[in-house]
Amino acid sequence: QVQLVESGGGLVQPGDSLRLSCAASRSIFSIYIMGWYRQAPGKQRELVAAITAGGSTNYGDSVKGRFTISRDNAKNTVYLQMNSLRPDDTAVYYCNAARPPPYLRDDYWGQGTQVTVSS
Repeated sequence: QVQLVESGGGLVQPGDSLRLSCAASRSIFSIYIMGWYRQAPGKQRELVAAITAGGSTNYGDSVKGRFTISRDNAKNTVYLQMNSLRPDDTAVYYCNAARPPPYLRDDYWGQGTQVTVSS
């Protein structure tokens, strides 16, 4: 089992920055894709960013150019640097670890951290 713990959320104004962190209970970065998802009230959960163990990244269209995902293998932690925040970035942000093919499917989620962008 893998436990994921997010931190770094909070209340900020439009244009501000936040850095979210997600710490895994044990080392899984050699295989797992790490990702950030978000869900606003009344809306479906959506992909924000993902990063493979090798460092390849993918971003949702709405955050490209503003958010950056990274990982620290020594600390077994993944980060999401969020710049130029907008009110529509307001959501609960969830950390995800997914084991991709050709390995057996596996999936873990953190508890979520609230990000609120408001003037």
